[in-house]
Amino acid sequence: MSGRLTVLSRHSLLRPALRVGNARSLGRQCLTPPSLRVSGQRLASTIAADTAATAGRETLSGARRLKNIFLGTSLAFVLGCGYLYATDTRASIHQYIIVPAIRAIYPDAEEAHHVGTKALQTLYSLGLHPRERADPDGSGELRVTVFGHTLDNPIGISAGLDKNAEIPDPLMALGPAVVEVGGITPLPQDGNAKPRVFRIPSQEALINRYGLNSEGADNVAARLRQRVREFAYQMGFGLGPDAEKRVLDGEAGVAPGSLRPGKILAVQIAKNKITPDGDIEAVKNDYVYCVDRLAKYADVIVVNVSSPNTPGLRTLQRVEPLTRILTGVVDAAQAADRKTKPAVMVKVSPDEDSDEQMSGICEAIWESGVDGVIVGNTTKKRPAPIPQGYPLTMEERDVLLEQGGYSGPQMFERTLGLVKRYRKMLDQGPTLRALEAERAASDEAKADVSDDSATEVKMPDASDLLPSSPDDLAEAAPTIVARRGPARASPANMHKEIWATGGVTNGQQALELLNGGASVAMIYTSMVYNGSGTVTKIKNQMREQIKKS
Repeated sequence: MSGRLTVLSRHSLLRPALRVGNARSLGRQCLTPPSLRVSGQRLASTIAADTAATAGRETLSGARRLKNIFLGTSLAFVLGCGYLYATDTRASIHQYIIVPAIRAIYPDAEEAHHVGTKALQTLYSLGLHPRERADPDGSGELRVTVFGHTLDNPIGISAGLDKNAEIPDPLMALGPAVVEVGGITPLPQDGNAKPRVFRIPSQEALINRYGLNSEGADNVAARLRQRVREFAYQMGFGLGPDAEKRVLDGEAGVAPGSLRPGKILAVQIAKNKITPDGDIEAVKNDYVYCVDRLAKYADVIVVNVSSPNTPGLRTLQRVEPLTRILTGVVDAAQAADRKTKPAVMVKVSPDEDSDEQMSGICEAIWESGVDGVIVGNTTKKRPAPIPQGYPLTMEERDVLLEQGGYSGPQMFERTLGLVKRYRKMLDQGPTLRALEAERAASDEAKADVSDDSATEVKMPDASDLLPSSPDDLAEAAPTIVARRGPARASPANMHKEIWATGGVTNGQQALELLNGGASVAMIYTSMVYNGSGTVTKIKNQMREQIKKS
C-alpha cells in the first residue's frame, strides 16, 4: 500500500511540472511579437507568389519560344522562297530591277559589264547563281543535232560576254545549249582606249570598239585546264594530267568542252593587233598558236576574221588568205591531244555581203575543210538617224557617231537575209570540187588519194588548149586542188553548219533564223538589256510558237 502511494505521489509531483511547462510554452506564444507572426504568414504568401510567378514565367517563356519558332520558320520560308525566286531565270526581277539598277549605278557600259561578270562568278561559287529550274528542255521540243552533239536547244550566247572564259558554267546555267567565249589572242593585249562601249537605250543597242582585249591564250588555257581538272576530281577520276586526259577523251560521258550533257563550248580565237596584216604566214601562226593551246578544251573553235575594231582584220576574208588561215587552223585542230577533235567555224562580217565576197568565203570554207560559218558580227554600218519607232535623244544621236561595231535589234533583218544566202551558197557545194569530180572521170586525171598531203596538178585536155573565149581561157588553165585528206571530202563533211547572231530578241526571230537555214541562233546585246532570264524567255516563246503552228 505504501509503495502504491509512493508511485502516485511521484506522478502527482510530475503533473505540476508538466503544467508549468505548458504554461511557459503558452506564455512564450503569448509573448511572441506580432511582427514575427506576420512575417511567417508573409513568407508563406511569398512562396506562393513565387510559385505563381515561376509558372507565369514558364508560360511566357513557352509562348515566347513558340513565337520565336514561328518567326524563325517564317523567316526561313521567306528566305527560301526569295532564294528560289531570285535564282530562277523566269523571275522578272532580272530584267526590271537588276539590269536597271546596274545601269544606274554604273553609267559606263564596260564597267557595268565587269560588275555583272564578277557578280555571276561570285554567285556561282556560292550556289546562289540564277539558273533554269525544272528542266524545261526535258521535253525535247527544241532538241537539235550539231556536229554530232545532241543539244538541248538551238540557242547560244555569243562571244564577248565572257571574253576570257571566266564564267562559262554560270552562263550555261542560264539555259543556252551553246556558249561561245573569247575572242582570245595569242598574247595578252589591252585593246583600244577607253571609253569603248556605248549604250543606245531607246534602240536597246550597243556600239563597242573593244579591239579584242584579251588575257592571252596561255592564261585562258590555264583557266580552262583547271576547270577540267576540278570536274575530273568531282567525277572521281583524281587529280592531275591523267584525270584531265580521261575527261577530254570522253570517259565522263559529256562533251569535253562544255562538261555538261546537251551543251557545247565554243572558243573564239583571233590574231594579235601587232601582227602585220600583210604577213599571212604570221597571221596564220597567230591562230595556230591559239588552237595548239585551246583546242582540247573546246568543242568548237571559232576563227574570228570579222571584228570591225581590229585594223586590217576584215581583209583576211578574201578567199586566198582566208583559205590559208583556215587550212592551218583545221590542221592544228585535227592534231588536238584528245580522241575527238573540235569542229572549226569561221565568223564572218555582215558587211561582207556582196555575192562575190560571200562566194569567196564559201569557197574558202570548202577548200579548207572548215565545218561551218557564224553569220555575222557587229557592223560598221549605222541605222537611219531617226529609225522608225525609235525616238532618239540628242545624246544617242551623238553615240551613233562613235566609231565601233553596232549591235542591236535592227540588225535582225540583215542577219536573216545573210543566213538564207549563205545557206543557199553552201548547199550548192564548192565550185572547185565540182570541177575536180568532172576531171576525175578520165583515167589520166586520177590521183593517189591515199597520200593525204599530196597536191594534184590537173592539166587540161588538148581540146581545151585553144580557148574560144576569155571565159574559156580561165577554164583551160591548170587547176590546182590541194588535198587536205579524205576526211575533208567525206559525205559527213558535205553539210556546213550555220550559226546566226545579230539582232535576235525573241523566240519568233530565233525560229525564223532556224527555218532560214541556221542550226543555232545566238544572242548577246539582248542579254545586256534584258538580263539573265533572256534565254529562258526566248525558248518559252519558241515553244509557244511551235504549239500554235
